[in-house]
Amino acid sequence: MADVCLTYLNCRQVKAIPLDDDPDLYDMPFLEYSSRYWGVHAKRELSSLSISFALQPLQEYDGHISTQHLFKLDECWELEGIVTWYPFSGLHCASFFGIVDIVVALLEIGCCDTNGEDFMRYTPLACAAQKGHEEVVKILLSREEVNPDQSDSASDRTPLSLAAGEGHEASVKILLGREEVNPNKRDNSGQTPLSYAASNRKGEAVKILIIF
Repeated sequence: MADVCLTYLNCRQVKAIPLDDDPDLYDMPFLEYSSRYWGVHAKRELSSLSISFALQPLQEYDGHISTQHLFKLDECWELEGIVTWYPFSGLHCASFFGIVDIVVALLEIGCCDTNGEDFMRYTPLACAAQKGHEEVVKILLSREEVNPDQSDSASDRTPLSLAAGEGHEASVKILLGREEVNPNKRDNSGQTPLSYAASNRKGEAVKILIIF
């Protein structure tokens, strides 16, 4: 099913749809499904063929209409004020879904900026931390060029802040294991990772941050 979704997203007609327009997609019901669930299927049934299918669209993913469908229906993200869905690289997308093998393949190809920001000003590491994909967090942190404490240029939140706010304990522990990460770093609203975890009632994350 992952291969079917990826083949559809990579077809010429879909790639030609303008990202920032609001086209009539009534006759394209499979677009929303493929956009939201190709990564879910890929995590369950990833094959070498699936990786090959994924690398084709992901190497030129910026500007793909599927980005809009992916985020509009995901409640994890603050999208108020978003006026564009670009940029959003293939590495951002694979990190969003937490697909380890595809993240590794994209890093080996070197087609994406590992510290590049998407339309929300998040790096691939921030995307993975926000979604709690600890294996992807580990892989990205293993790259010498990746900044583990990089703040986004919009709200000044770090990957640790995002992971703590969502209560992803494993990702919080991994990030705290890096000496470059400041556990008390404040964003532009004055909040720390601990304050986000506390205000969102993420008790285990609060304990980890207090003990650290």
